[in-house]
Amino acid sequence: MTDNRDGHGERVAGLLLAAGGGRRLGGRPKALLEHRGRPLVEHAVGVLRAAGCGRIHVVLGAAADDVRARADLSGCVTVGNPGWAEGMGSSLRAGLDSLAGTGVTAALVSLVDQPGIGPAAAARVLGVFEDENSLASAAYEGVRGHPVLFGAAHWAGITASATGDRGARAYLREHAAALRLVECADVAEPYDIDTEADLGHLE
Repeated sequence: MTDNRDGHGERVAGLLLAAGGGRRLGGRPKALLEHRGRPLVEHAVGVLRAAGCGRIHVVLGAAADDVRARADLSGCVTVGNPGWAEGMGSSLRAGLDSLAGTGVTAALVSLVDQPGIGPAAAARVLGVFEDENSLASAAYEGVRGHPVLFGAAHWAGITASATGDRGARAYLREHAAALRLVECADVAEPYDIDTEADLGHLE
């Protein structure tokens, strides 16, 4: 999973959205939920790294200082999002803005609260990258999910439309004809850790 075929890993940055406050989890920041003995954010960074991303930016919000102190994010660029409570859209904007000027051609965007999506799915989506016009998404039995690959040519449009908790949904709907779906149901499970009941998915 780490062979960086065609140099994709140097041209595509991993962008992890990990700012959520876990409102339905009693206010426990999702990044610090424990999974396999370590904070969930570490697991999610490891997935992007194992998939082949050379540069990884992590957007933090709720309890950002605690996350930086307790999680090993060495080798990552951490991006603070003071507007994290506005929803995922603000984190996506902050993350894409942080990639400006880095020289990367695309961003592979994943969410911290989906531990059922591992390196195999992320590498599969990364593998369809071609250039700055690339637009692709993992799909689960035909339904669009994460991770999502945004070529740099799309960043301005996504940033302009990413509001509230919608993230890039509106943009992807408008550009459905250009979006390549990469089926990943055979290698990943796209559940979210949103409620107390979901905590059973953590190990």
